[in-house]
Amino acid sequence: MTQLQSLRGMVDLLPEQTCRWQAVESLARQHFQRWGCREIRTPMLEVTELFARGIGEATDVVGKEMYTFQDRGDRSCTLRPEGTASVVRAALQHGLLAQGSQRLWYSGPMFRYERPQAGRQRQFHQIGVEWLGVTSAFSDAEVIALAWDLLADLGVDGLALEINTLGTPEDRQVYRSRLVSWLEQRQDLLDADSQQRLSTNPLRILDSKHPQTRELLQDAPMLEQSLAAESLSRHQAVLQGLDDLSIPYAVNPRLVRGLDYYGHTAFEITSDQLGAQATVCGGGRYDGLVQQLGGATTPAIGWALGMERLLLVLEAAATANPSGRAARLVKEASPDVYVVNRGEQAQRQALVLCRQLRRAGLAVQRDESGSAFGKQFKRADRSGAAFALVIGDEEAERRVVRLKALKSASPDAGDEQQQDWSLNDLSPLVDVLQTGVMPDPVVGT
Repeated sequence: MTQLQSLRGMVDLLPEQTCRWQAVESLARQHFQRWGCREIRTPMLEVTELFARGIGEATDVVGKEMYTFQDRGDRSCTLRPEGTASVVRAALQHGLLAQGSQRLWYSGPMFRYERPQAGRQRQFHQIGVEWLGVTSAFSDAEVIALAWDLLADLGVDGLALEINTLGTPEDRQVYRSRLVSWLEQRQDLLDADSQQRLSTNPLRILDSKHPQTRELLQDAPMLEQSLAAESLSRHQAVLQGLDDLSIPYAVNPRLVRGLDYYGHTAFEITSDQLGAQATVCGGGRYDGLVQQLGGATTPAIGWALGMERLLLVLEAAATANPSGRAARLVKEASPDVYVVNRGEQAQRQALVLCRQLRRAGLAVQRDESGSAFGKQFKRADRSGAAFALVIGDEEAERRVVRLKALKSASPDAGDEQQQDWSLNDLSPLVDVLQTGVMPDPVVGT
């Protein structure tokens, strides 16, 4: 019988990787709590119209990449390709915006039918923030600071912020006309994708990765030249806020982002940890999206980071600096203590002991092999635990357990760092295991 495999672009997260994801998610939750953000969880499956209206039918996401199908009720349904539209839909449906501004965050899987590659899968995961009902330029700087501080705290090195302003819809319409007119005169010099976008989504041509198109765009009209004075003033206020927060940035007039709902501030945060600049977080302001989805005009800004790409960056940072913050974060969790046991009576005693220690708050791994002590000690050292607890039939008979400092935690550990402790009162032993400090030799009774 043929062994079943996962679908292309759908990747299993194995236990070692899951531990790293949990560490990132835990730290992110701490940051969000400090910044007054509350978690929201939305369905993975939505009506297709949500993304067609919200993201834009002319975008690559809607036109080429969505997983869309008819359900048994003959409704067009789509696995969510991004999180913002779903969060806005939920806020409208449940009346959250009537309660005032909302600082929300989310995490979970998204789906796009793309060509799988390192850091990009067809099922991918994001952590995102959406601030609804906030309008000032300082809120733009503040939400960028949240992303910047989180990435720095995760241990991501080589951070760089690129920022641009897309102005108002009116600004972009003026610019679109100028850009299309300029590009139509040079259409034969554009790559195939850009030629197609010329009639559907010309601003996305500015984000082309094609070398010939990028060279051509060096002489193209600039969006800044079409911005109203109010848009330029707002952009300068955002940059001033970043200056006040001591967050370095580079203005990139070609940065447009890939979704139609963005306006005014657009930004990306990159890291050079993978050797070249890799985007780990992106976002911007989307003041028109709430209205597009049936609500009142509501200012909003947000960002999302991709977990797959972020984990690659963190692993590279850990390799570059084994003692750094990223290395500590991605390190697989180790038990507090490893229990070595051999013999029927000893195994019964170890079973009870492990449960008692776990109930005391300790992470305990028990060797279940029944193999020789030497082999069990090798596994104990590989576990990363600071201590081993040893029970043989002799110890079980005397109602004691031997405590041994492991070389995995202390390279200088030797036979002199062994002590016997009574099983009748585990409190002193628990204190030692929790503090991680081996006391002067004491023989239990």
